[in-house]
Amino acid sequence: MATISPESPAEILARYRAERDKRIDAKGNGQYVDAVGTLARFGDADPNAAPRIERDPITAEVEVLIVGAGFGGLLTAARLKEAGITDVRILDLASDFGGTWYWNRYPGVQCDIESYSYLPLLEETGYVAKHRYAYGDEIREYSQFLGRYFDLYPKASFQTRVTDVEWDAATQRWQVNTDRGDRFSARYFMLAVGRVSRPKLPGIPGIEKFRGHSFHTSRWDYGYTGGDTHADLDKLGDKRVAVIGTGATGIQLIPRVAKTAKHLTVFQRTPSSVGIRGNHATDVEWYKSQKPGWQEYRRSLFLDAASGLCDDSEIRDGWTETGRILREGKPAHPETPEEMGKRAMMADIQVMNGRRARIDETVKDRETAEKLKPWYNLFCKRPTFNDEFLDAFNRPNVTLVDASGDDAISEITETGVVAGGKDYPVDLIIYASGFQVIGTVGQRVTFPVKGRDGVMLEDHWGAGMRTLHGLTAHNFPNWFYIGQGQNAVAANYTTTVDDQAKHLAYILTEAKKRDATVIEPTAEAEQGWLDEIRASNKRPPEFYENCTPGYYNNEGKGGVTIWAESYAPGATAFNALLKTWRDAGDMKGLTLR
Repeated sequence: MATISPESPAEILARYRAERDKRIDAKGNGQYVDAVGTLARFGDADPNAAPRIERDPITAEVEVLIVGAGFGGLLTAARLKEAGITDVRILDLASDFGGTWYWNRYPGVQCDIESYSYLPLLEETGYVAKHRYAYGDEIREYSQFLGRYFDLYPKASFQTRVTDVEWDAATQRWQVNTDRGDRFSARYFMLAVGRVSRPKLPGIPGIEKFRGHSFHTSRWDYGYTGGDTHADLDKLGDKRVAVIGTGATGIQLIPRVAKTAKHLTVFQRTPSSVGIRGNHATDVEWYKSQKPGWQEYRRSLFLDAASGLCDDSEIRDGWTETGRILREGKPAHPETPEEMGKRAMMADIQVMNGRRARIDETVKDRETAEKLKPWYNLFCKRPTFNDEFLDAFNRPNVTLVDASGDDAISEITETGVVAGGKDYPVDLIIYASGFQVIGTVGQRVTFPVKGRDGVMLEDHWGAGMRTLHGLTAHNFPNWFYIGQGQNAVAANYTTTVDDQAKHLAYILTEAKKRDATVIEPTAEAEQGWLDEIRASNKRPPEFYENCTPGYYNNEGKGGVTIWAESYAPGATAFNALLKTWRDAGDMKGLTLR
């Protein structure tokens, strides 16, 4: 293994701080812009849509209306159906089920969580995942399979944008309007739009002036590039291509673009930590030999192993690596919080040293290798896993540009990209700049939600989320949120939303048993949960502030971060808390009337 310098923990942590400081942007999330106005084509266009579905406006009463046809919406509808609640309507701007997997069809797109845990309802449906780590097209097709399996297509209205939502006190129902002229009156309204649904762009001057071709990765234009998610991009042979961004998306698509482009220039602000992928086809005999209850067991095992709470020999992948090192180094005597913190830090450094050594072992050019090294704690940014990304920089047609600090991209011109005072002429710009993961409700949800007495959700959450169990909010009766926030944050998103969907089905079933038509948390319960969330987050704010900027730490600005607004003890503890709440049977904190 290559020697990493500097070697001492103190020197490494000092390097972390120095690398963070040169990447901090005083504008925080303001350094990004929404794909609206003159930039709307980067977010509104649907290059994969079938012809527009022409239909008459719908005026209807429904028991449950769900906005979002990704896994959050699918699982909510499925679990409600299992509970006997079938009067459901699903709305989505996309043309089919899939959510983020409908939109993200860029070359090489793949899930970084093993499919046996990520793809929900495998045991219930009998579906056999093709690979340990599923590719995007399989996930999209599986989403559509679930839509058919649970007979949800007749209940779905695609190519439909919600325009406004308002609670009607007279009817005690939600009035939901769409751009199709629809008017739905729903007893229960559920928001399941996810955090990776709304594209964002870097706030670089000149994006709209570029005369070449450009698109966001979630709106990939195969008509221009040729190929598909697996086949070579055969129209790029005479094209100079720029990719802006080296996060989870960039590391997957860059090897594919590098293979066929005349020249590829990669603009990187912050390197990703890139672990080994080691994908392989599913052993069907192993798959079929699993005992009843295997998937729920495996999903729970993944969560606990990644946290170092149990042996990970059945999973053993990049996500559980830190937990394994942490567990193996645990002393026999009880630890103080300070000792535990130091041991966790050393485990993290060991993992990151391995990631940096892998770069030295793979990338031949020393200068490029140094640029690619991540200098931060592993979970300051979402870890990535890929076996082709690093080797792409050994190709003679690939250039890596360090676009951090004073060398940041300053302008998009009519003909290319300017970074560090140098002009890079290109024919195609691909924005791998991600989504509005952190920000106000208005930045993540494209329509206003007006609760009782005209209270706007964006105002209610102006200083951060306020909910009971991350699911429902005071002044918003019969309104439910499916996603991440004030609940358990875990690497495997589908586990958390499935658990939420099951809990939600319980609440609605209990309300029906009690002849209640309105469900709402009390203000006291909402405040109590906020206090519990804050008390659970014992990790000091300095941890987030010392991280390199990204959506995990609100671009280095602190305040509301993904981790700070979550239930810190983790998904297993959160699910146990909800089970205790259900077992009590008194619906504590909720008013049912």
